Amino acid sequence: MLRTDTPVTVYRKDYTPPALAIDHVDLVLELDPQRTIVTSTLGFHRAPGAAPDAALVLAGEELELVGVRLDGQPFTGVATATGSLTLTGLPAQGTLEITTACNPAANTTLSGLYVSNGNFFTQCEAEGFRRITYFLDRPDVMTTYRVTLRADRAAYPVLLSNGNLLSEQALPDGRHEAVWEDPFRKPSYLFALVAGKLECIEERIQSASGKEKLLQVWVEAQDLDKTRHAMDSLINSIHWDERRFGLELDLDRFMIVAVGDFNMGAMENKGLNIFNTKYVLANAQTATDVDFANIESVVGHEYFHNWTGNRVTCRDWFQLSLKEGLTVFRDQEFSADMMGSESGRAVKRIEDVRVLRQVQFPEDAGPMAHPVRPDSYEEINNFYTVTVYEKGAEVVRMYQTLLGRDGFRKGMDLYFERHDGQAVTCDDFRRAMADANGRDLTQFGLWYSQAGTPVVTVRTAWNAGAGTLDITLAQRCPKVGIETRDGTPEKQPFHIPFAIGLIGKDGEDLPLRLEGEAAAGDTTRVLDFTQAEQTFRFVGLPAGDAPTPSLLRNFSAPVIVDYDYSDSALTFLLEHDSDPFNRWEAGQRLATRVLLELVADAQAGRELKLSKALVDAFRAVLTDGTLNPAFREQALMLPAEAYLAERMGVADPAAIHRARLFLREGLARALKAEWLAAYESNATPGPYSPDADSAARRALRNLALGYLADTGDADMQALADKHYAESDNMTDRFAALSALVNSFAPGREHALADFYQRFENDPLVIDKWFSLQGMQRGEVGPHAGKRTIDVVRNLMEHPAFTLRNPNRARSLIFSFCSGNPAQFHAEDGSGYEFWADQVLALDAINPQVAARLARVMDRWQKYALPLRDRMRAALERVSASSTLSRDVREIVGKSLSA
Repeated sequence: MLRTDTPVTVYRKDYTPPALAIDHVDLVLELDPQRTIVTSTLGFHRAPGAAPDAALVLAGEELELVGVRLDGQPFTGVATATGSLTLTGLPAQGTLEITTACNPAANTTLSGLYVSNGNFFTQCEAEGFRRITYFLDRPDVMTTYRVTLRADRAAYPVLLSNGNLLSEQALPDGRHEAVWEDPFRKPSYLFALVAGKLECIEERIQSASGKEKLLQVWVEAQDLDKTRHAMDSLINSIHWDERRFGLELDLDRFMIVAVGDFNMGAMENKGLNIFNTKYVLANAQTATDVDFANIESVVGHEYFHNWTGNRVTCRDWFQLSLKEGLTVFRDQEFSADMMGSESGRAVKRIEDVRVLRQVQFPEDAGPMAHPVRPDSYEEINNFYTVTVYEKGAEVVRMYQTLLGRDGFRKGMDLYFERHDGQAVTCDDFRRAMADANGRDLTQFGLWYSQAGTPVVTVRTAWNAGAGTLDITLAQRCPKVGIETRDGTPEKQPFHIPFAIGLIGKDGEDLPLRLEGEAAAGDTTRVLDFTQAEQTFRFVGLPAGDAPTPSLLRNFSAPVIVDYDYSDSALTFLLEHDSDPFNRWEAGQRLATRVLLELVADAQAGRELKLSKALVDAFRAVLTDGTLNPAFREQALMLPAEAYLAERMGVADPAAIHRARLFLREGLARALKAEWLAAYESNATPGPYSPDADSAARRALRNLALGYLADTGDADMQALADKHYAESDNMTDRFAALSALVNSFAPGREHALADFYQRFENDPLVIDKWFSLQGMQRGEVGPHAGKRTIDVVRNLMEHPAFTLRNPNRARSLIFSFCSGNPAQFHAEDGSGYEFWADQVLALDAINPQVAARLARVMDRWQKYALPLRDRMRAALERVSASSTLSRDVREIVGKSLSA
């Protein structure tokens, strides 16, 4: 049953600590798919200062109450209501025993205890533990757990839970038992159990202090050969955290378990991380280079939570970024270090910022815009957002930019010294950073409380005779999201670390000296930009031509820079900037400018013309053998259609698609010889390896193949066909398949059928097959015929498709709705009708997944008529449903009220 009760807004200002504390929990679970019996024994005491008659209100959902006992005797002071169990007349301390029953097999929400492919799994973040037993299911209730699992031995030979295994024994009637104990206090959201038919690979390693640790990766038997990379990633994560932050694994063992039905990417349960199979399983035949990199990143992320999230956790869910933003920053740094070179680190930074701009910036401008630390919510599951995660990571990165790497480490050390074993707030983290470095970071705290993306306007004034350059920075950030409706005061200026360099006419960086300083320093300066408008004067610069400013180096803050670069200045930066991120940024600015001009021409019915300046810039990058192939691949990717839509006052998906496709095909034909040379020179002979250098060469080679196929020339499409047939790894095979499908090559249908036949028994690979078809360009112009939405509807009837598996739903439905804007925003509104159908269908099965799909329509007011009216009609149709979950109701309601 879905939660369709009246929505209640929860406010951060209303936080109060619990009246009773839980000292210890003993859980006994008699596992049965249809009726699992859970006996929870809680040692409790009244918190100091709590009212002596305070009731204990426990949360619970989809539970059958079997009985309650207090200190061994039946207890009658019990009242049940929807979602809660209230106990009154409790003593100052005692022991409660609560017995409940639940139905894991019927739990399609994949929250709490559920069954997937005959095995038991749990997902308790954020509020899933209340679907297992009645409890104070909130992150500031931290206690120790002893867990006894009992189940049929033949059906469930493996029984796992958090912490250390104390004992195992056989029981009568073919059953068995395992007892686990977690020695560390933790909140209920970190509880986990797994039971079923699984096998593992394991390794023993030594920690930095010489202690032996057992590492295990558990999967279904047929997937055992796809676990090596996940294990290597775990080992690398453990050693990296020791080196970078001095943090050791604190348990004797650490386990990863993979499950195919999972709402999230993975979950950091203490010592027993449960992962979506997508982020565990990989070998050369079934996973791409991107998959290998994502596995490394996600394994690192969940392991790093052992300290940033588990040992120190959140006081309340408003502080979610305390653990998630910090841990995303840590996994980004880990992945960058694993790239093995400075150019590799730059590529990783570009990838992260691309996601931020394409996904988080639009969220910051839409109806669901919220601060990194929200002040209110109706459904906490809706706040696992890119703002909390990715923007939260940028906030943490700004600490490091302001304080330096050593200063940041000092802040981390003090944070753990003060708060190990506690549930704390974002302010506690900020204070640790400030106190460890003797800095006043009060104003910096506004990054947690103010929503939106600041825009920094830059003006320059050059005095050639004096050799001085004035840089004037002005910041603005209008009210967004809830700020526009709740009477929020006008925003205060942010504390923005604004990194800048100046490049002389010879292409070399200039040493920088601010007015009042005795001598020049480094060639990159981080400016403390704290006022609405500030001017910084650089002195001692060579007389003559003005230097070219390199602004916001390495993307030192999550802001939009408004500066009127000329085309020649952008070309100059693309050729000379020593900051790799800004070198890439110059090319993206140039391409974006060209594309938006083409969009305007398409809207006006003017002839579209290829920009010679952009062709020349692309040629220069493509043929520069001194550049890392991965950097060239990033630099030669055109800005995404969704990003271009956000750059327009009123988005026009059809015109954007036409302009971008015209430019892509034009670049393909104009640089055909250069693309072919890049394709031929970046082959990676020998056995497949996911190492950074090999992956970089494959990335550039496969980008070139895609452009070559887009020429429409028969010989180039034949090359893609040959590439597909001869590939010995998934990276190359899938790149060739993508090139064939999106260039409408004659061999596309044969290749799609062959791909399915080869991999029909591998769910993750078939997800790729569905996703590619959901995001295909669709037949337009001279290729007019079947629309992509027709392909998607037909694929939903495919025997391999199911709405019940989140990965499969995301692979087709989400790919079409959020990854194919030109087709989704068809003028007849068919995409919106499809979206409404699927949101309602998913909401009846899994509200969390449905709510994420609902977010696709956040920005409906960004579009021109008649699209805007049709989007609103689809939103109103969903909103009118009488059985809508709280998850979807909040998203749709906020979208319509914007």
